[in-house]
Amino acid sequence: MKNNELETKNELQEKSLFDKTVGRRSFLQYAGAGAAGIALVAAGCKKDRGYENPTMNGGVTLDFKNDIGVLNYAYALEQLEAAFYIQVANSNTQFTGSNAAAKKAYFQDIQFHEIAHREFFKAALTTSAIGSLQVDFSSIDFTSEASVLGAAMAFEDLGVAAYNGAGPRLKDGNFLLLAGKIVSVEARHAAYVRDLISNGSFADLNSLASLGANNSAGLDAALTPDKVLAAAQKYIKTKISVINL
Repeated sequence: MKNNELETKNELQEKSLFDKTVGRRSFLQYAGAGAAGIALVAAGCKKDRGYENPTMNGGVTLDFKNDIGVLNYAYALEQLEAAFYIQVANSNTQFTGSNAAAKKAYFQDIQFHEIAHREFFKAALTTSAIGSLQVDFSSIDFTSEASVLGAAMAFEDLGVAAYNGAGPRLKDGNFLLLAGKIVSVEARHAAYVRDLISNGSFADLNSLASLGANNSAGLDAALTPDKVLAAAQKYIKTKISVINL
C-alpha cells in the first residue's frame, strides 16, 4: 500500500471514530485538545461492551524483534489501565470535596479513553494480539479516594514512561505517530490525577526522576519495557516475559 493510500485509510478510520463520539463530553475537550485528538482516542465506548478476548491461563512472551512485539506491549498496558478504571467505575469510589461529581465524571472519561486505546491496539494487531491479562488489584482499596488516586497516578506515570521508552523501537512511522498521539493523552491523564492529589504538581518532573525524567532538560520519564513490566507485575497475575530487547 502506498503512503498516500495508507494516510487516506488512517484519516477515514479516525473520522469514523470521531463520528461515533461527537456527542460525548470529553476530557480532551476539557484539556483543550481539538477534534483530531479526540478522533484518535475516543472509540465511542460509552461502556465496555463485553470485552471478549481469550484469557491467558499461562504466561506470555513479548518479542521485541519487530513492531508486533511493541504493539502487544502497549496493548498489555492498556488492558491493565482499562481494567483499573472499569473497576473504579464499578466500585462506587467515594470521591470527596465540592468537586466530587467532577472527579467522578473525569475518571469516567479516562475510563473511556483507556478502553478506546485497548480496542485500538486489539484491532491493529488482529490475530497477532495476545490474550486477555489476568489482573490483581488486591492492593488497591477501591472505596478509598486516596487509594484510587495513588494507584491512578502510578499507572499513568508508568504508562507515559512506557510509551516514551518503547517509541524508539517502532520501525513503522505510522505506528510511531499513533503512539505519540496516545502518549500525549496519557500525559494529560497523569497531569490531571497529579493535580487532584496535590494542586500545582502536574508538571513536577523531579518527582519522576526514578522513572527517567530529567527536570533540568525538561524531559519526561522513559523506561525500557523490562523495567516497566517489573513495576507493573504486582497488578498482573499473568507472567509476562520479554526477549530481543
